[in-house]
Amino acid sequence: MGKALTTIILLVLSNTFMTIAWYGHLKFKQINHLSSLSMLSIILLSWGFALFEYIFQVPANRIGFSENGGPFNLWQLKVIQEVITLSVFSIFMLIFFKGETFKLNHLIGFLLLIAAVYFIFKK
Repeated sequence: MGKALTTIILLVLSNTFMTIAWYGHLKFKQINHLSSLSMLSIILLSWGFALFEYIFQVPANRIGFSENGGPFNLWQLKVIQEVITLSVFSIFMLIFFKGETFKLNHLIGFLLLIAAVYFIFKK
């Protein structure tokens, strides 16, 4: 598996844990044994998920970064990460927060991000 694909897979894993850490706790009230957790407990649990975010994020950036022999410069890594973040978040939202709707302005924003990827990678 190439460095580009490895980087992208690690970023997807990282962003999955990040999304759970940042937004997963919003569903705790619907889970019996988690509904009564204190704010401190929720923060500590979120930090636990965030640890896994970093376990995947740091190697992704080190493997993918051109100065470490990877295929991406820092601008490219950042834009890839942002697109993956929004993609993972969108899937998470559609699965776990069914009351939220995906609107035309969201689609337009994503298309603009795709345009950003194009321009960042353009030589």
